[in-house]
Amino acid sequence: MDLLRDPDIDLAPLNGQRIAVIGYGNQGRAQAQNLHDGGFDVVVGLREGSSSVAKVEADGLSHALPADAVKGAALTMMLVPDEVMTAAYGQIAEHLPPGSALGFSHGLAVHFGFIVPRDDLDVVMLAPKGPGTALRWLYKDGKGMIGLWAVAQDASGQAAAIAQAYGKAIGCARAGLISSDFAQEAEADLFNEQAVVWGGVPALLQAGFEVLVEAGYSEELAYFECVSELKLLADLIEARGIAGMREAISNTAELGAVLGGPKMVDDGIKAKMRAILAEVRAGQFAQALKDEEASGYPLLKKARADARAEAHEKVRERLTRLT
Repeated sequence: MDLLRDPDIDLAPLNGQRIAVIGYGNQGRAQAQNLHDGGFDVVVGLREGSSSVAKVEADGLSHALPADAVKGAALTMMLVPDEVMTAAYGQIAEHLPPGSALGFSHGLAVHFGFIVPRDDLDVVMLAPKGPGTALRWLYKDGKGMIGLWAVAQDASGQAAAIAQAYGKAIGCARAGLISSDFAQEAEADLFNEQAVVWGGVPALLQAGFEVLVEAGYSEELAYFECVSELKLLADLIEARGIAGMREAISNTAELGAVLGGPKMVDDGIKAKMRAILAEVRAGQFAQALKDEEASGYPLLKKARADARAEAHEKVRERLTRLT
C-alpha cells in the first residue's frame, strides 16, 4: 500500500484557484471550512432557500446558487446526498468551466451512473474515512484523517495531482492518502453500511437486548450489557486492534468471545454477507436509494419512527436522565 503524506504532495494544482463546494452537510461544511482556513478561495453552492445559508454566513464563507458558484472554479466538489446527486449535477453541468475538475467524496454517483460527467472534465474522488465533524476537529487540532483518492476520468492529464492536492488541502494528507477507485470505494462502503457497522452491529445489539429481556433480565441490565459496552469495545479496537482488544479484556470475556463468536458469525452469516455484496455490486441498492428518494423516503421515515419506539431507546432515555 502506497501512503502519500503532506511532504509528498504539491498544492500547485489548486493554489490561486477557486474551489466550489456544492452542499453544506456533514462533509461539505467540514471540507469548506478546512479549505477556508487553509487560505483557499472557496465558495459554497446552495440551492435557493437552503436552510444552510445561515450556517455558511455564520462560518464566514461565501455562498452562491450552484450554477453561479461553479463559474470560474478549477475544482467543483459534489458533496450533496447521493440520492439528489443527479438533480444537483443537472443544475451545474452546463456551467462547469471547460477542462475543470469535478470531485466527489463517495464513488456511488459516478460508479452507479447517477450522473455521467462531461468528457472534458477531470473526475476525481477524495473520500475522508470518517464523519465530517471528526475531519474538522482533527484539522483544527493540527491532525488529519486518512482519505482515499481516485480518478475516474483524466481529461487534463493532471487529475491525480488535483485529487492529491485536494486531500492535502482539507488535511487528510496529514494522516495519509491511499489510492483507490470509484467502484471499490462505493461497493465496500455500501457493503459495510448494510452488513457490518451500521446495519449488522446495531441489529445484533438490539437482538441481544431483546433476548435478555425475554428471559426475565431487567431492561437496564440488558441495556448496559448489550448496548453500552459497545463504546468500550470500539475504543479498545481503535487503540489496540482486534487482537490487542482480546488481550486487554478479562480471561472470562476473552474465553466467551472465543467460544461464542464463531457460533454467531458462521458460514450462514457469511453467505448472507456475500448476498448483500452481490446486490450492491449489481446496483440493486443504488436503485433502491433512487426509488426511496423519489417516493419521499417512506422506508426511512418508518424505520426512524419504529426505532424511537423500541424498548431499548426508552431505557437509554431513563438512564441518561440519571447521569
